[in-house]
Amino acid sequence: MPIVKVIEVISSSATSIEDAIQQAVAEASKTVRNIDSVYVKDIKAHVKDGKVSTYGCVCKISFRLD
Repeated sequence: MPIVKVIEVISSSATSIEDAIQQAVAEASKTVRNIDSVYVKDIKAHVKDGKVSTYGCVCKISFRLD
């Protein structure tokens, strides 16, 4: 039976929430193997001059241990 570990990461993007999630997974996959899923715990947006300037998310990334 595999053991699954969960790490929490924070990511941001000037483009979209989806891009922030993609960046979180891409960055984590540089050092973590066997990523199975990502759970978006929190979403936020920064506002500048009355417009959304960046999107951010807190993600929990699950991966199987070898």
